[in-house]
Amino acid sequence: MIRDLALAFRSGGGFGLGLAFFLLVAVLVPLGVGPDPATLARIAPGVLWVGAALASLLTLDRMYALDYEDGSLDLLATAPLPMEGVVAMKALAHWLVTGLPLTLASPVLALLLNLPGAGYVWLVASLALGTPALSVIGAFGAALTVGIKRGGLLLSLLVLPLYVPTLIFGAEVARRGAMGQALDTPLLLLAGISLGVAALLPFAAAFALRVNLR
Repeated sequence: MIRDLALAFRSGGGFGLGLAFFLLVAVLVPLGVGPDPATLARIAPGVLWVGAALASLLTLDRMYALDYEDGSLDLLATAPLPMEGVVAMKALAHWLVTGLPLTLASPVLALLLNLPGAGYVWLVASLALGTPALSVIGAFGAALTVGIKRGGLLLSLLVLPLYVPTLIFGAEVARRGAMGQALDTPLLLLAGISLGVAALLPFAAAFALRVNLR
């Protein structure tokens, strides 16, 4: 994981790229839909969650690419360390580089979209709870496409449909929190998705990696 973090910061392809994309989404949406505060407040949770999901998608194709190119992935596959642990650590590194900065930056960008004050805490909470699921799902998708030349488009087509439940319930938590409504159901469903993918997808991703490395 430390190696992945060092490569992400050194190459500039993770931390800065995701934040820049997230910022562009928050800046461009008001230009497209107009400056009406009521409209921006209504769409802010969905826009910010869509921006976070797409920003998380940007760097997924690099998750295993460098290790595959220099042969490190083959060594990891034959090492005593379980492949599932390798997948989990790579997903964690991706979240630390992408998901965590997006979560911390979200209140500032929510201000640009006129999100009601009551929704700030729940926006951060929903992103903190849901973005780990995006990273784990992305790790699974990247494992399916490792070794495929120009597999970025295929990876996007595979991963984006899997992002939809997390996106729906994450945005719903932020929306209900902003409106002061009960949010037990979407919050529990979002937590269930994150825990479910964290428990199951590392095994599926490890299996996919072993198949692709044969």
